[in-house]
This record gives sequence, C-alpha cells and structure tokens, in this order.
Amino acid sequence: MTFQAPRKRILSNPQLTAFQSSNTYNAIVTHIEALNNSVTGVKLTDQVSISPGVKAILEILDKIEDVVKDTPPMDNKASRFGNPAFRIFYDKVDDLAPSLHATLPHFPEDATAEVSAYFVNSWGNRERIDYGSGMELNFLCWLMCLERIGVLGESDHIALVIRAFWRYIQVMRILQSTYWLEPAGSHGVWGLDDYHFLPFLFGSAQLRGHKYVRPKAIHDNEVVDELANDYMYFACIKFINSIKTASLRWHSPMLDDISAVKTWEKVNAGMIKMYKAEVMQHFLFGSILPYEGWGDCCGIPIPSAFAAAQEREEGKKIEGPGIRPVPFD
Repeated sequence: MTFQAPRKRILSNPQLTAFQSSNTYNAIVTHIEALNNSVTGVKLTDQVSISPGVKAILEILDKIEDVVKDTPPMDNKASRFGNPAFRIFYDKVDDLAPSLHATLPHFPEDATAEVSAYFVNSWGNRERIDYGSGMELNFLCWLMCLERIGVLGESDHIALVIRAFWRYIQVMRILQSTYWLEPAGSHGVWGLDDYHFLPFLFGSAQLRGHKYVRPKAIHDNEVVDELANDYMYFACIKFINSIKTASLRWHSPMLDDISAVKTWEKVNAGMIKMYKAEVMQHFLFGSILPYEGWGDCCGIPIPSAFAAAQEREEGKKIEGPGIRPVPFD
C-alpha cells in the first residue's frame, strides 16, 4: 500500500450523498457499530485485557496530557473565546506525532504522515481554536487506521472504548477547560453536548439491558453521581451539570427529550442514526480510508462554557480546573 496524507474531499451535497453509499462510509459505520456492541453491559471499571497496542496508545495519551501541562494558557481575560496558547499546544503535538507513532508496535514508518494526520486533527482546529464531534471522529478514524495496519485487532475493541477512547475524552476535557476551546459547528442547546457525541453513543450501549437504570435516571443527581464512575453516559451528564446551571431541560433539551425514551436499546439505536446524520459528513480521506471519486453551523462564534466558568464560588466541587457554571437567567 502507498500511504498518502489525508485531506477533505466532500465539498458539496451530491458528494456527501455519494459518500453515504460508499464502501468507506459503510466500513466506518460497521466499525462504530462493532465498538458500540462490544461494550454492551461493560462498565468503565471492569477489568479488561490490555494488548501492547492499546498500552502504547494509553502511553501516548498520557504524553499529550503532559504537553498540556507544559503549555499553560496565556493571560486572555479580556476574551471568553479560545486561548491562543492552544496553537502552541497544537504545534507541539504536530512536532511530536512522528516520534509518538514510532512507539506503536508493528507500525509501518511510511504510514506516519497519513495516520498521524487523524491523530493531530483529533485535538481541535488550530486556527479557530475550537473543537467538535468532527475532531472526535478523527480520533475514531485514527484507531480504525491502526487496526487496519495491524497495530490493533478486533480483540482490542472493549479496551479501545473503555480505556483508550475514555482516556482521550478525559484529556480533551482538560484541553477544553485549559484553552477554552469554542464548540465547533455547535447546535447550541439542541446538541447533546457542546463538544462530544460518541461518549453518549457508547455510554448508552454500556447500559443496554440494564435491569434497573432507565434513561430518566439522568434527572436524579444522586443516581448520576453513583453511576458516573461506571458509565460514560452518566459521567457526561455529571460533567454537563458541573459547568451549567439550571436543569437539563433548559440547557440540554435534546438530552432531556431522550430521557423520556423507555429503554437504553432505543436510545442507543437513535444515537447511531443521529451520528450518521450529524457527524459523518466531517471526514478526511487517505489511502487507508479512501475517497472513491464522488463528485460553522451559522458562522457565529459561541463562547466556551469554560470561559464563563472561570470564577466559581469557593468550596463547590466541579469537573475541570477552576470553573463556574454558565448563568441562565
């Protein structure tokens, strides 16, 4: 295989429509569904086998967190939008990418430019200083590329979701709160989360078939606190509650609506449909995930919730470093 640096190729609605019936699209959907199905009934705290490939990925993610710690935000108090220090972080990751990929077992050196592009682009947009589900998709594509070139295997799927992917989310939360990344292409209150989608998809898969917990339990703070360590879905709800005031029905009406669904099976199936419609149009094509020759939400920047959360009353616990809730008057 001749590797090539991936790039965007979908520039029109006809191309997007053609992509949605392509082999590459079907392969990505199949991969997402395989990861999704692998964690049914699995808790974040469950023991799982860690292969050398997954271990190397976890070590890479630890190094990314170290880069954040070594790249403090600039004094940018006059703005609630993205902190320019993110660009320094991004450039450091870009520079480190080849050496980080060299630590992966069975990784072909000539694949570095192609595979690392998905990795680097999974941390946000350097110019806009924002982050959204399209960048999250890049991380998923990175994992998929690693599986296709032999670094990972199907037996790694559970560990990839509850260890590697969840560790990525934890590092992203640090980036979002450190650099006040703006939500990319946000749907505002009609999105699941300012930044992420997949934790809700995989999180609802974890809960499929649960004997006692129902989707409406997200409104019970005691239940949310109890289950946040075991299930991504409840961890995300806890996180949202920690940075936004008022109830979910005001700042997250989509999640509020979903909570009325009777079973996690239906929630999970709906999440997959939403993901296909909302996220899969943001895509980079290379040789591993090839383009097959098919012919901002509204342009208004949205302030980071973390910027509004910078000053919080003392003594109240919150997720992420030094933040207070966004006011909803």
